[in-house]
Amino acid sequence: MIVAGASVQGTAHLAGGQGCQDAFKAVDLGGTAVLAVSDGAGSRDRSALGAHIAVDAACRLLAERIPDAEEPPEAWTRWVAGRGGRVVEEYLRAVAGVLGAGALRAEAGAPGTGAGATGTDVGPGAEGLDADTRAADTGTLADTRAADPSPLTDTRAADPSTLAATLTAAVVAPPWVAFVSLGDGFGTLLTRDDRCHLVLPPPAAPAPFLSSPGAALRVRTFAVWEPDLAGVVLSTDGCAALALDHPAVHQLPPEAGPLPAAGFFLGLAATLRENHGDAEPLRRRLSGPEAGRTGDDLTVLCALVEGG
Repeated sequence: MIVAGASVQGTAHLAGGQGCQDAFKAVDLGGTAVLAVSDGAGSRDRSALGAHIAVDAACRLLAERIPDAEEPPEAWTRWVAGRGGRVVEEYLRAVAGVLGAGALRAEAGAPGTGAGATGTDVGPGAEGLDADTRAADTGTLADTRAADPSPLTDTRAADPSTLAATLTAAVVAPPWVAFVSLGDGFGTLLTRDDRCHLVLPPPAAPAPFLSSPGAALRVRTFAVWEPDLAGVVLSTDGCAALALDHPAVHQLPPEAGPLPAAGFFLGLAATLRENHGDAEPLRRRLSGPEAGRTGDDLTVLCALVEGG
C-alpha cells in the first residue's frame, strides 16, 4: 500500500495570519490502511487542535477489529456503523480531557497549539504516518491521549465548540473500503481501469461538527466492495475547486451533482506510484494558483493499492 498526503495553508488564512486548521493522519497496516482528514472551523479559537484530536481518535478506533476481506457485506456494514458513533464519543472524551485537565496550559500559549504548518506531508522518510506530530504541539496531543476519559459532563468547565472540527475517514482493506464521515469532506475511489468514482460526495446542506449536539446520530457510514480497487483519496472541502468538476463540464444537468476531476485524481495516482509515495509533488499542486481560488486550507490523503 502506498500512503501519502499533504496539508497546505489556505491563501485567506495566510493573508490573515491564521494557521492551517486542517489535519490528517494515516495508519499503514500492511495490506490495510486507515485514513482520516479533518477540517477545523475557521471561526473557532482552537479548531486546529480539534482537527488533530479528530483524526487521532478516528485512526485509533478504526484500526481495531477490522473485519476480514472474506466476511459478508452485513459484517462490514455493521462494523463501520458501530465505529461511526464511537468515533464521535471518543472525540468528545478527548476534548473533555483537554478542556478539563489541559485547557489552561493550551490557553496559556503552549507552542504550536491551534496552528498548523503551511505545508505538511506524509511520504517516504516520515516518522510513521502521523501528521499530527508534525503540524501541532506533540505535548498537547500527548495530553489528549493520556487524559483520563472523564464523563462528558466535564465539558461544562469550558465550551467544546471551540475545538469544532469535521471528520472524513476510511478503512482501505481491498476489496473493501469503509467510510465514516461527519462534515463536508469527500472521498473518491480509483479503479484499475483508470476511472474515479465520487462515492462520498460533499453534503448538499451545511454539515454539523463532531462537537454539535446529536453528532453521533448524524454520522454517515457505509462500506463499498470494489474488486478492481486501485486507490482511495480523501479530501477536505477546500480541495473542491481543484478536485471536483461541475456537471456542466461533462454535459450533464446540475442535478447530477459534482463529479471527480479525472485529471487530478489519475494524475495524482500516477505521480505517487512513479515516485513511490513521495508527497512533495502533491504539496506543490495544493500550493499552486489554481488550488488557491477558495482561500481555504487544502488537505488530500490517499492510499494506493500496490500493483493497482
